Order: sequence, then structure tokens, then C-alpha cells
Amino acid sequence: MAVGTVLAWTSPVLPELQAANSTLPVTLEEGSWIGSLLAVGAIAGSLPAGYLADRFGRKIVICATSAPFLISWALVVGASSVAMLYVARLLAGLATGVVSVVAPVYTSEVAETSVRGALGTLFQVMLTVGILFTYVVGAIADYTWLGIISATVPVALLLTFSRMPESPAHLVKVGKMDAAKKALRYFRGPQYEVDRELADLQKAARDASREETSLQDLVSTPGARRALVVGLGLMVFQQLSGINAVIFYSVDIFEAAGSTLDPKVAAIIVGVVQVVMSYAASAAVDRAGRRILLLVSASVMALCLALLGFYFCLEDAAGLGWLPLVCVTLFIIVFSLGFGPLPWMMMAELFAPRVKGNASSVAVCTNWTLVFLVTFSFGKLVAGLGEHTTFWIFAAICACATVFVWRLVPETKGKSLDEIQRLLSGERA
Repeated sequence: MAVGTVLAWTSPVLPELQAANSTLPVTLEEGSWIGSLLAVGAIAGSLPAGYLADRFGRKIVICATSAPFLISWALVVGASSVAMLYVARLLAGLATGVVSVVAPVYTSEVAETSVRGALGTLFQVMLTVGILFTYVVGAIADYTWLGIISATVPVALLLTFSRMPESPAHLVKVGKMDAAKKALRYFRGPQYEVDRELADLQKAARDASREETSLQDLVSTPGARRALVVGLGLMVFQQLSGINAVIFYSVDIFEAAGSTLDPKVAAIIVGVVQVVMSYAASAAVDRAGRRILLLVSASVMALCLALLGFYFCLEDAAGLGWLPLVCVTLFIIVFSLGFGPLPWMMMAELFAPRVKGNASSVAVCTNWTLVFLVTFSFGKLVAGLGEHTTFWIFAAICACATVFVWRLVPETKGKSLDEIQRLLSGERA
């Protein structure tokens, strides 16, 4: 949720800062940097996050991110120059990059196999809750109060998550067996017999400790290479799917459909759709499976984007105002069901324990690098090629994503993390 609030902050705030009567005037170029520096910070934060999580523990690292989140909001509230906003966005990005790596790993390590998918998708669910929270507060509060209210989210993170146990897998890895047993009982219930699961965790820890790990280990075996290709591929297609383009154009699309809705109300509607459908994905992922949701998501997104390009290509679109509205709504629905939450959840499933930290850092760094590139280049694409060609390019990428999922992404539903590794290696799980 803390990540969602910093992601969505620019939506209600930049128009206010760029208004003629702004007390802190921001140019279009400066506004672009304010939006993009979050991704730059996230890239920098994601790189050491895996090492930090392995060195100090998942819980401590996640709790520690509340500090840069809080400092960033303090800088926002007290900003007297654009430079202070730049620093605030970089700090928020650092925390965002760390959380994006460590939170999915922690979730996958504490979850039972039967609910690992549902719990894994809650990362995206809570991210969209944070976005909606900012849209709603931004519609009724001014610049200063939005920053103050947003700062309560990292405070809540620290107060609540500091009461949680450390990941049992990490505790076993560092030899704290009594603490690991206590943590397992917390997560599984007091009547749960923890010995068998504890033995599995010990075996995994022994296997992981037999040799030092490095980035080279990500491509050292066929299973590791396939996991890296799938993990990076899902992250690449998530950001190149056109989601930011659709969100960016959502107000224009509502207007094209003849809607008289206030832009802030339109943003709230989009936020509600994202939250509801991301939650629906958490309910469906352990029933329907990962592959089918990803396939439906990618193929329907391709169709929606192709139709959007067709609409913007028309010289006279009279009578078709409903088409872009239907397309953007359906696009957000299927993105939230598949390519929104599942790449984050599967990232934590695909990689072997001994390389999970490094692999997660590489995957998240790739994701945020693409966020920066797409955010920074989208306006230039539209200016140079036009809306129709830009949306058709995204449609072609989504079509490629469909083929990628069909050919390379394994079904991990109902499989233990050890079974997934054997599946990736070509063995029978």
C-alpha cells in the first residue's frame, strides 16, 4: 500500500503544482522528472535488496523501508523547491525497489502451497489499494494534507509488521531453529505438526549453503536459465503491455466516450476497477491456475489495444464513443486479473532458494527500468507516431506475450517450491 501511494501521488498533485497559481511552480519538464525519478530510485533500491534480505532478514529490511518512505513524505510536505521533491521521489523509489523484491519473497516463504498463489497476488491487491487511497484523498484534500495523510501508511507498516515473525526459511538458514519452529506455529496454528516442514526447510538450507552464490548461478543450470527467462519475460511484458499508456489516456478516453465525469472521479473509477479485479485474481489464481489467467490477460489486452488504435485512427468516430470506454475498462480488468499481480507472485515461486535474492533483484530492477523508459518515452511515441500507432505497438507486444506464456511459462498451481524447480529442470514434478 505504501508503494501504491507513492506511485499514484503525481496524478492528483502535478496538475496542482503546474497550475498558474501554484505556490511551488513546476514546469512540464520538471514534472516529468518528478514522475520518473521514482523509477530511478526503485532501480537503485532493488539491486542490493536481495543481499540485504539474506544478510539481515526479510522482516528487518521490510520494516526499515518505513524510514525512507516517511522521510520522503516529510520532504514533500515541507518542500520549498523542486530539488526537494526530486530527493523525496528518489527516497520513495529506493524504498519501493526494496519492498518490490523482499515482500513477495517473504510472502512465498510463509505461505502454504495451497494458498501461495492467493497470498502472492495480495502484493498487487494492496498496491492498487494504495493507488485508490491516493486518488480518493487527493480528490478531497490539498497538497499538504495529502502528504500528511499518506505518511500514515508507512507508520502503519512499521507498527503492524514489526509484530510479525521472521520468515521460517530465513531463520532455518541462519541456524535459529527454535525461532523457526515458533514462527511456523504462528503461521500454521498451534496444533500444526511443524517437524516435517521444518525438515524440508533444513534440507533446502543445506542444499543452498553448499556453495557461494553469485549472479553467474542464475544461468548455471537449465532450470535456473528457464526460471530467469520466464521471470524476466513476465516482468518485461507487464510493463510493455501498455498499462501506463492506458492509465495515462484514461481521462481522454472517458471524454471521447462523451462522459462529463470530473477527471478525479474518472481516476477513482479506474482505481476501484483495479482493486476489485486484483482481489478477484487472488481468489482465482489457486483455482484456475497461473497460465490460463496469463493467457486470457495477454490475448484480451492485445484485442483491446488494437481496437483503441483503430478508434484513434478514425477521422470520424461519431457513434463509436462507447468503444474506447469499453476497451479501457476491459483492458484494466484483464490486466488486473493476470499480468498485474501474477509476475510479482511467480517471481517468488520460480527461483531456487539459493539464488532467489539475486534473481528477485535482477527481475525487479528490470521491471523498474522499463517503468522509467516507458514513462519517459510514451509522450515522444505519441508525438512522433500518433496515438493509433502507439497503441498498435503495445497490442503487438501483448500478442507476443500470449505466445511467450503459451510456449514457456509452466503451470505452478498446487506445486511445492521443490516440485517447481524439478519442473523447470525438465524433470517430472
